[in-house]
Amino acid sequence: MACGPIYNPPVPFHTHFHSGINDGTMVIVSGAVLPSGDRFAVNFQCGQAENDDIAFHFNPRLDGGLVVCNTMERKNWGKEEHKRELPFHKGQPFEIRILVTNHEYKVSVNRHHFLEYHHRIPLHRVNTLAVKGCVSLISVEIQAQGSGFLNPAFPGGQMQNPAYPPQPGFPPQPGFPPQQFPPSAGCNPAPFNPGMCPPANYTIPYKSNIYGGLFPSKVIVIRGAVGAHHPKRFHVNLKFSGGIAFHFNPRFDEHTIVRNSFLNNSWGKEERQMPSCGMSFAPGQSFVMEIVCEHQHFRVNVNGNHVCNFNHRVPHLQQIDTLQVEGDVVLQHVQI
Repeated sequence: MACGPIYNPPVPFHTHFHSGINDGTMVIVSGAVLPSGDRFAVNFQCGQAENDDIAFHFNPRLDGGLVVCNTMERKNWGKEEHKRELPFHKGQPFEIRILVTNHEYKVSVNRHHFLEYHHRIPLHRVNTLAVKGCVSLISVEIQAQGSGFLNPAFPGGQMQNPAYPPQPGFPPQPGFPPQQFPPSAGCNPAPFNPGMCPPANYTIPYKSNIYGGLFPSKVIVIRGAVGAHHPKRFHVNLKFSGGIAFHFNPRFDEHTIVRNSFLNNSWGKEERQMPSCGMSFAPGQSFVMEIVCEHQHFRVNVNGNHVCNFNHRVPHLQQIDTLQVEGDVVLQHVQI
């Protein structure tokens, strides 16, 4: 069972595990906490109704400085487990990976192991993934066993009991335990403004090595957002010692996307044909860009839509060893 990425879904978000989940299933949730957000939750549920059982409730609480995990069964919440560490920040992007095993859910945040939660409800009953609260989602992906998971280390995480003391004055909410969300304008579902949260780890201009070079089936994923204030251009370059093998250059001042290469100290012939899906980028909007290296060309997808192919002008793909991103863009995650 696998589901391709779902881009920019609204919150609250639900999707069905059509073939259930089992040992090796991976769920990847990419998004950002709203600048005024307090809490959100990722739930593995036994149905979509508000009173259906929740097998795994992963609940970062920015107002409490901790993450709470729990299970709801027959309308009753169990004993809370919590971790007094919070890798989430208001207005900042995140990536949550939840690996399902026969014994537990293993959670990593921003590629670092965070915690483990042992099953209280059998896996065969879990059929729904839900995301609720004060977040904006960039993408949600469900991967079957072995489909793209590189087996990062998940060392033992520690959760604490007894439960985190409840905070008074917070009314219960459907699908969440009591004291889950205080009534506040902080949970405004308005679109997340990427200009409000430049991430610390991806400065522009950005440059990274592509270890081992490129080869057919290699995929580079870039998650980011176009600058919100009158952006002109940004570009993504795939480089090697002799120049630029692939130059991908959205130009908002010309309303086009230029593709080219820079070889032997000169630019080649530009390609400017616009895709049927249009520009694919907009000021202030998040995007997920995939550059797929194929035998004859690079294939570029943006938010799940095919944008262009660019035929290889450098025959030896393995020598292409550098990714570069510059211009009016905010980077939120790069996967090479």
